[in-house]
Amino acid sequence: MFDAVLRTLLCESHSIALVGAKDKAGQPVDAVGRYLIAAGYRVYPVHPVRQSVWGLQAYPCLAALPCPVDIINLFRAPEACLAHAHEVLALPWRPRAFWMQQGIRSPEAGRLLAQQGILVQEDLCIQREHQRLIAPTIQGL
Repeated sequence: MFDAVLRTLLCESHSIALVGAKDKAGQPVDAVGRYLIAAGYRVYPVHPVRQSVWGLQAYPCLAALPCPVDIINLFRAPEACLAHAHEVLALPWRPRAFWMQQGIRSPEAGRLLAQQGILVQEDLCIQREHQRLIAPTIQGL
């Protein structure tokens, strides 16, 4: 995505489901989750086993979320992305974006979701992009 599209997405989005969430110190997912919370996003941790992450209730799957979210952010192996794309399409609502973190690519998932009008980002860290495009205008981040 171009910077203008990313900036708009990050500015206009308020909620993020973080798939593969865990609050294990030293893990990239932990740092990103804490950052997104500090940046003011409503973060919904998604993990099939954990009951809570970062002091927030965790949900076993996307279908269990209590409300629609703007961005679905994946911290999962590339092989899992297509299944998550199908999970997204089974929801009664559509997120604005399906974001695969740095090092994660799934052309199949990307094509499937893009055909449904969902923005897809692969192999890019949402925290770094927020820091680059948005955080310079926000004190304390």
